[in-house]
Amino acid sequence: MANHRALTPGRAAAITGGASGIGLAAAKRFAAMGMKVAIADVDRGALETAAKAISGERRGSDAAVLAVPCDVSRIDDMHRFREEVYAAFGEVAIFMNNAGTGPGGGPFDHYERWQHVIGVNLWGIINGVHSFAPAMIAQGTPAIIVNTGSKQGITSPPGDAAYNVSKAGVKAVAEALQHALRNIEGCQVSAHLLIPGWTFTGLTARQGGEKPAGAWWPEQVIDFLLDALGRGDFYILCPDNDVARVTDERRILWAAGDLVENRPPLSRWHPDYKDAFAEFLARR
Repeated sequence: MANHRALTPGRAAAITGGASGIGLAAAKRFAAMGMKVAIADVDRGALETAAKAISGERRGSDAAVLAVPCDVSRIDDMHRFREEVYAAFGEVAIFMNNAGTGPGGGPFDHYERWQHVIGVNLWGIINGVHSFAPAMIAQGTPAIIVNTGSKQGITSPPGDAAYNVSKAGVKAVAEALQHALRNIEGCQVSAHLLIPGWTFTGLTARQGGEKPAGAWWPEQVIDFLLDALGRGDFYILCPDNDVARVTDERRILWAAGDLVENRPPLSRWHPDYKDAFAEFLARR
C-alpha cells in the first residue's frame, strides 16, 4: 500500500505523547521515512531518551528531531509546542494528536482522576486541534491530523466511565473536525480517528508483566495506520491478536442497538441479554 501523499521525506511530523507507546513508534517510523520529527510529552526524562532513539532511526541530521516538554491539557503549552515546531521546520505534514492517560474512575468516584483523564485525553485533543489545525490549513499543502481514540469510547464497557467519556469525546471532535475540513474550499488537510485495539504500551505495561499474547505491539498499530491513511480511511479500527475486525463490528452494532431498540444501557453486560448478545455476535 502506498503512503499518503503528505508523508514524504523532508516534511515534518509532530506527535503528542511521543515519548512512549504508539507515539514513539510513529516517531521512529516517520524518522526512518526521512521525515523531520517533533515530539511532545509531559515526561522530560522520557523525552530525552525518546529523542535519542528517534535520531538513531532517522536518515539525515540529528537536528531534525525536536523534543518539547508539554502538558497537552494546557492550551498555552500546546501553542508553544506548535510555535517551536513551526520555528524549527516551517510546516507540519502530519500531526498526531495522541497523548493519553488513565485510569479514570466510575460515575461517582475518583473525582480528581476524572479531571486528569478528561484534561489529557479530551482537552488535549481539543487543544491540539485549536492550535495546529488553523496553521496546517494555512499551509496550503497536503497534511493529516490523526486523533487517537479508543474502542472504549464507542462501546463504553463498564469499569472506567471517565476514560470512556474522554474517548467518546475524541470521536465526536474528530468527526466534527473532518466535516469542517472537507467543507473548506481548497483545504488539503484531512482528519482521521485512530482506534487502536489491545496494544502493549507504556500505559498498559505499568499494569505489570510482559506483553500478553493477545496484544499488538505499537509498531503493528503504526503499520495498520499507514495502510489506512494510504486508502484515505477516516475510521482506522485496529484489530489485535485476540479480536478480529468482524467481532469489533458486531460489538459496535450491538451498542448502537441499545438506543434503537430501547434496551437497557450497556445491555451487552446485562444478564438478561447475555444469550441474545452471544447469538448476535455469532452471526456473520
